[in-house]
Amino acid sequence: MPRPSPTLAQALENPCAIVRSLGVLTDTWSFLLVREALLGARTFAQFRDALGIASDVLSARLASLVAHGVMAKTPYREPGQRTRDAYELTPAGEELKTVLVAMQQWGHAHVPQDPELRVVPVTADRQVRVHAELVDADGRAVAPEDVRFVRVPRATPRARTAPATALRDRPPRPPAP
Repeated sequence: MPRPSPTLAQALENPCAIVRSLGVLTDTWSFLLVREALLGARTFAQFRDALGIASDVLSARLASLVAHGVMAKTPYREPGQRTRDAYELTPAGEELKTVLVAMQQWGHAHVPQDPELRVVPVTADRQVRVHAELVDADGRAVAPEDVRFVRVPRATPRARTAPATALRDRPPRPPAP
């Protein structure tokens, strides 16, 4: 097995939020476990049966998601059985809906296989399909081609408490040569 890069080995300490996110959602299984939880899976057996994942891998991934606050354990007991742990998404885990909806949209558009989706995100009340969208600070939709990533200088301790809207007024850093 190849050694992880220094960036990924220290992912949780990285100043980049994308790298830190990958330090929590370390692999494909992590995303699929969140998907299954969103579909209603709660128990170890439900996750294992839905995904066909090896028990040792499942144990490790669930433990990691619990340790990072994506899921929480809650005890349950079936009649005549010992107490076991169920896994529930935390509010942080629920926020991953946006990520999974965006991934589904991208996969459906760019890695097409079947015109029919097997899992569809819908509103809880009306069962109307939803989609992920980029919006600006004023709530207006922004096309992906009109968004770019820029590096901003490290904030001083005082600037860290400034509102996020301060970035709007800061000129973008020129691209590296």
